[in-house]
Amino acid sequence: MRFHTEYLTLNTRERYEIRDITDEVARIVAAANVIDGMVLVSAMHITASVFVNDHESGLWADIMTWLEELAPAKPGYAHHRTGEDNADAHLKRMLLGHQVLLPITKGALDLGPWERVHYGEFDGRRPKRVVVKVMGE
Repeated sequence: MRFHTEYLTLNTRERYEIRDITDEVARIVAAANVIDGMVLVSAMHITASVFVNDHESGLWADIMTWLEELAPAKPGYAHHRTGEDNADAHLKRMLLGHQVLLPITKGALDLGPWERVHYGEFDGRRPKRVVVKVMGE
């Protein structure tokens, strides 16, 4: 079994943002020289997520609207008594999840026809990391 680890550093312009990172993940998979295995893609920050869905701007807007309805940015969260203002970001991350495990077949990501790997940021405008760990043979 072979293992290969790389880190992506992302710095969003907006506090809330979705970014497609599929090409970066595919590049790391190719560099790992693994023919058959899995790749773990995991946000290393508690206010960011990694998820798989379609790369479509209307869907991205719908996701952000849905997240805001379920975990609105508002004062009054108990977490804010610690001096933070990002309780909603922690909750949004929980809704979309922090990592995905993806198959590698014949040396490439084995995704469905519309599937793309996305990074979701909910407390951005500063550098954050994503770990990409390839495992296989």
